[in-house]
Amino acid sequence: MDARQARDIVLVHSSDVHLDHDSEERGTGDSTRYLAAVFRAARAASADLVLLVGDTFESNRQPPEFIDRVAAMLAEAPAPVVLLPGNHDPLVPDTLYRRIQMANIASLHILGLTHDEWIAFDDMDLEVGGRAHRDYNDMIPFEDIRSRSRSWHIALGHGHYEPVPDRNVPARPSWLIGDAELAATAADYIALGHWNRAVRVGGDDVLAHYSGSPDLAKSVNVVRLVAGGGVEVSAAALDLSD
Repeated sequence: MDARQARDIVLVHSSDVHLDHDSEERGTGDSTRYLAAVFRAARAASADLVLLVGDTFESNRQPPEFIDRVAAMLAEAPAPVVLLPGNHDPLVPDTLYRRIQMANIASLHILGLTHDEWIAFDDMDLEVGGRAHRDYNDMIPFEDIRSRSRSWHIALGHGHYEPVPDRNVPARPSWLIGDAELAATAADYIALGHWNRAVRVGGDDVLAHYSGSPDLAKSVNVVRLVAGGGVEVSAAALDLSD
């Protein structure tokens, strides 16, 4: 059955959670409360999928016990999670995501590690994909474009948006994303990370949104893929009381 004719599908999109083991020592509180808040919002929205679009961790330098604590939270997420490593937590050889992978969380999908770049969710007739950061160097998040193979096509990218990127100037923000690249995805929704504020970018015909970071935007994007066609995007405030 074509998912566009079956039922609405709800995605919760967040990014830049920046989980860090010593956040309390720095006086900013327990960083895991932001991930917990994202999951509470996903539960409240009856989400079918949670998208974490880069920089879930502040860095790969986290102690094993903290990584295991976050892995336990991911295992208890209210919906399957698709996680895209970003420029703060790339898939370097000693990435912390290898330890999380060893936890064998069936509902956790780490792009670039448990899956290459695309994941199909056949029960929703939906595909989600993006290019993970694999080191700390420059890269183009949407350099490779995949043609649609499911009714719903969702693209993920972690980088800095400029309408027309100039990659010939080295001393400027890297991981650039431009209008032409966004349009080329032909995605129903493009989930972006790297900016701390929630904002829509790209041309009028492209549905590309930054979610912003939970601590600064204090919200997540709730993306409803409407049965019969159409996409609705709204912001849901986070409960950060814990």
